[in-house]
Amino acid sequence: MSVAVGSRFARELPEMAIPWRAEEFPAPMVLVLNEQLARDLGFDPAQLRTDEGARLLTGNLVPEGAAPVAQAYSGHQFGWYSPRLGDGRALLIGELTRPGGGLVDLHLKGSGPTPFARGGDGFAALAPMLREHLISEAMHALNIPTTRSLAVTTTGGNIHRSGLQSAAVLARIASSHLRVGSFQYAAATGDSDLLRRLTDHAIDRHHPAAASAENTYLALLDSVIRRQAELIAAWMHVGFIHGVMNTDNMTISGETIDFGPCAFMDAFDPQTVFSSIDETGRYAYRNQPLVAEWNLARFAESLLPLLAQDQEEAVKLAEASLGRFREHYSATWTQGMRAKLGLPGRTPADAATVADAPQPAPDEASTLIADLFPILQAHAVDYTSFFRALSAAARGDEEPVRSLVAGAGADDTDIDGWLRRWRTAGPDPALMDRTNPVYVPRNHLVEEALEAATTGDLDPFTRLLDLVTSPYTERPGAQRYAAPAPEGFGPYRTFCGT
Repeated sequence: MSVAVGSRFARELPEMAIPWRAEEFPAPMVLVLNEQLARDLGFDPAQLRTDEGARLLTGNLVPEGAAPVAQAYSGHQFGWYSPRLGDGRALLIGELTRPGGGLVDLHLKGSGPTPFARGGDGFAALAPMLREHLISEAMHALNIPTTRSLAVTTTGGNIHRSGLQSAAVLARIASSHLRVGSFQYAAATGDSDLLRRLTDHAIDRHHPAAASAENTYLALLDSVIRRQAELIAAWMHVGFIHGVMNTDNMTISGETIDFGPCAFMDAFDPQTVFSSIDETGRYAYRNQPLVAEWNLARFAESLLPLLAQDQEEAVKLAEASLGRFREHYSATWTQGMRAKLGLPGRTPADAATVADAPQPAPDEASTLIADLFPILQAHAVDYTSFFRALSAAARGDEEPVRSLVAGAGADDTDIDGWLRRWRTAGPDPALMDRTNPVYVPRNHLVEEALEAATTGDLDPFTRLLDLVTSPYTERPGAQRYAAPAPEGFGPYRTFCGT
């Protein structure tokens, strides 16, 4: 393989990298390959499909210049701190240099146990790896920052989960795998030099503008907070529920990472939870902005020794920076919701400020947004279908919207009155078509595709992948892929990809 691979993380931060090798697999075979991404990275897709390519994508062939490592990090999992997590079944192979410049990580998931395995076998079943491939590529197509899947490769072996299942390795591409948990780990060692080197590494890799700021490390904190606010707002716009927003699953780059129990919301309900392990609803749809803010506070705590020599001053700086999260989130969320309703532009009235600041009078767009969600919740309206149907309503056909809102009334507290007010605001259907997807990875379709794939039939998976990676273009004959889940489907539960 001619692609250049480096080992910068392993070389610069050896305290956070345990050299390791993947398990030797009996007969690896590339099952799903992201050919366009492969080309973008400088790979020849035909070469990746060979036996040599399959060995590369499972870690059995280590390219020149690579130094595979299991990365160390800590994390708060469901609010409980774990000082030593790390890559229990994953390896950072190294950094790829894109043909146009810039580094990305090549990372394997399911490549076998590492010293961080914590009693697990270190392998991954085929279905969860296909799930991550499908949903991460859908997120990319929705213009949401995300790690991406290069390939899913079967190993030729089986593993025990709920019965015997085919084992597979996911080859993941990311701007990097630096997480809030990475900084928690470095801070917990008490090694100020390690923390500074890690932070400088992150600035150079992801936030280079911070290097020229008066307070470099405060500028990093500000930048990470802004990116995460924008990311979570983007999740909320499409009804995406991550499911396990632990601090080790929050990247410094602002990319979505780890798609274990994630799902897209069907009927609108702010309290929606899919993850089988989220028994208290900590990571419910409505809580995602609050959890992100909490995670970022843990990041700020890790950076305190770098923000100022005086710790009281450091705390004040961190608190001020964290206080801007809600402003960034609210402004981004409102701007995105205006686009979903076909109402471009933004006024100062749309950008919420910190809680104790004076609030300006809302404009009509903001009122429309605020009044819509109680209607969606009261009628359990399918979230994705509703916003797409609004495009037809903007063109004069309200029947698709009405068919989704059962029992709609005629006053201003229900859909009829809301639609009258919304049409008066002059919505732009073309903007709505570009903003509201026709196709997302609907839960019943994902399960259908994965069940078929694990029995050897990839056609449903390939068809669904094709549609969700062109989410804004309506296809003839694909109506069932845009329809809400059938009656009787659910309650739906997702599981961590083990």
